[in-house]
Amino acid sequence: QARASQAGLQWPLVSPELRIDKGRRELELWAEGRRLATYRVGLGAAPGQDKVREGDHRTPVGRFYVCSRNRASAFHLFLGISYPHREAAERGLATGLITRAQHRAILEALDQKRMPPQFTRLGGLVGLHGGGAGSDWTWGCIALANADIEELWEACPLGTAIEVRN
Repeated sequence: QARASQAGLQWPLVSPELRIDKGRRELELWAEGRRLATYRVGLGAAPGQDKVREGDHRTPVGRFYVCSRNRASAFHLFLGISYPHREAAERGLATGLITRAQHRAILEALDQKRMPPQFTRLGGLVGLHGGGAGSDWTWGCIALANADIEELWEACPLGTAIEVRN
């Protein structure tokens, strides 16, 4: 809230956005065209590559939204992102990683801004969480310091836009 008032913005934020640059290991919180904060992040153990399948330890690249919130996460707080997204579903169908029914279920969930199916061979349960940003240690998630995920928890409701770039 303090960052919003310092920037002259109302709380709760109107249409907050998260922008993650994997190469710089940074997450930026934006609202109303203004950057409010920059946070250090840790990524999956294969940080320079896009997520392809379950267990590859890669952080996905693309456009997502916050699709779940878990206050009881083993990693402090957890904001789930809408992976698999449309591109992953198309790739997964083309390569035989998922069935037509799974593909259809993913696209339906995305069209309705719900959580897409999480337990396919594409992987799932990817999100932003606490536990520390000092290294690339996650299985594909975006890790932050606990104090930082607490700020994002307050600022980012379900549906918050997320962009992850390499």
